Amino acid sequence: MDRTARHSETRYGNRPTMKDVAARAGVGLKTVSRVVNSEPGVTPDTERRVQEAIDALGFRRNDSARVLRKGRTASIGLVLEDLADPFYGPLSRAVEEVARAHGALLINGSSAEDPEREQELVLALCARRVDGLIVIPAGDDHRYLEPEIKAGIATVFVDRPAGHVDVDMVLSDSFGGAREGVAHLIAHGHRRIGFIGDQPRIHTATERLRGYHTAMRDAGITVEDGWVSLGSTEPERVRAAAEEMLSGPEPVTALFAGNNRVTVTAVRVIAERERPVALVGFDDIELADLLGITVISQDAAAVGRTAAEHLFRRLDGADHPTARVELPTTLIPRGSGELPPA
Repeated sequence: MDRTARHSETRYGNRPTMKDVAARAGVGLKTVSRVVNSEPGVTPDTERRVQEAIDALGFRRNDSARVLRKGRTASIGLVLEDLADPFYGPLSRAVEEVARAHGALLINGSSAEDPEREQELVLALCARRVDGLIVIPAGDDHRYLEPEIKAGIATVFVDRPAGHVDVDMVLSDSFGGAREGVAHLIAHGHRRIGFIGDQPRIHTATERLRGYHTAMRDAGITVEDGWVSLGSTEPERVRAAAEEMLSGPEPVTALFAGNNRVTVTAVRVIAERERPVALVGFDDIELADLLGITVISQDAAAVGRTAAEHLFRRLDGADHPTARVELPTTLIPRGSGELPPA
């Protein structure tokens, strides 16, 4: 059949239905349903005619109607902090792969570290009847989710704990990773070590700062006021903090960067200085292996995969106490964290 004839069968803008397929193939509606859903009871010749009609009309099965009859939409929501952050790329991909293996569609969005935007996005996903949610929280009070959780929406929080709701959580060991990274600098002779981190309201930032203080205290080192700076990870703020720590009569000889964005700016600042400065960053960054940057690496893909697996276990009916999973981090020495004090 030519294209003109094909378009005359259905009105422009209207999707072909199973009734259209049945009429074209000269069969009953139930026969089309059996072919579409790969059910037995159709002869090869009839199946061929139905498939030819499907191809000619461009028919697509209405999965949303089918899954709604089962009480599931076969979709989950993923709320990230920042879609542009390299950490969330492998995490999102891992969630998507698990969702795909379960026949579900992933819908994601970014809160941009805004608690109000997070709530708006999460509730919008709930209004679209997603089966479950994976949330990297921007805020610290998630009681707005209680009605949705009670209504049966499975929920897993990632990277940071949920606030005031009892849900599964999958975290990285921010405290232990930071403590190991700072201890690594101390083992290479550094006593004056600066810490530059994210906003103090963020769980991972405070845990990494706690790891820094613990490592320094364990080594008998008193932390001076000017050695710690928490705040925005915008390059201007981080640059100002790093330059202040690296200036004066007794500058720090090493920096511990609290996340990948801080590390990138710290690398630029250090590259502009004459004397070498040791550096360990939390989170790996692109080209870190070529630039010789020592990092504390967290496995973002493992975090995403573990969270998604927990979510689908809940969706499949698992009934057990809420879990808090903390995945280990890995120190990767590449040279910058092994420099001795200048």
